[in-house]
Amino acid sequence: MFAEERHRRIAELVSAQGRVGVNELAELFSITQETVRRDLAALEEAGQLRRVHGGAVGIDRLTRSELSLGERQSQRLDEKARIAAAALALVPHSPSASILLDSGTTTAAMAERLASWEPANAGDELLVITNSLPMAASLSTNPHLLLDIVGGRVRGLTSAVVGARATEQLAALRPDVAFIGANGIHADFGLSTPDPVEAATKTAMVRAARQVVVLADASKLGVETLVRFATLEEIDTLVTTTEPSPELAAALAAAGVELVIA
Repeated sequence: MFAEERHRRIAELVSAQGRVGVNELAELFSITQETVRRDLAALEEAGQLRRVHGGAVGIDRLTRSELSLGERQSQRLDEKARIAAAALALVPHSPSASILLDSGTTTAAMAERLASWEPANAGDELLVITNSLPMAASLSTNPHLLLDIVGGRVRGLTSAVVGARATEQLAALRPDVAFIGANGIHADFGLSTPDPVEAATKTAMVRAARQVVVLADASKLGVETLVRFATLEEIDTLVTTTEPSPELAAALAAAGVELVIA
């Protein structure tokens, strides 16, 4: 196989898997590890991947990489729908329940279902607190919901309300359940997101709630981004769409996290 064809195949593997290893590529193409490293160096120079210890990751896996809300809304729609349906079953059934809904596209899929929520019994109330401007607009059309929006600075990339004012408000709340999104969930690093200010707001949400449910599609599992906002021990439930790697599964079990596969 010519080097150009091999480079194309490596780039396709990185795009599909998110990460490739030097040993894996050497065995796949029947070449030396040194040749693999030269291939990865050439692909990194061409801007097609980023070399890391033991292999390479896609450019979108860099710790500060983050797509806009609009770019993410069309991705993994089936997974997000399944997660949202499973998450809806975790909303408390009581005369006066309260939930906190984090910004993000997976939590937005849950908000779409909450927009048509109706109480099981006449007079039951559900208070939804959110820091997402799009979700607040959607949920405001449901007359059966009570809606609060967290105040503060709006982060344009995610349309999330963040900052000191938001974290102060959240510190004074104690909702029954917080439904939180994450850019990465890692066995050692915990839950993370690329932006420090948004991370601080997520930390405040995690600390505020009586119960923390994380909604994350399979692409977030095993991933580390720049800023940790919670440890695995600080969450109660992870709703995702595929079994985690053995390492992550063991870490979740050790932290007492309930795993829900949607």
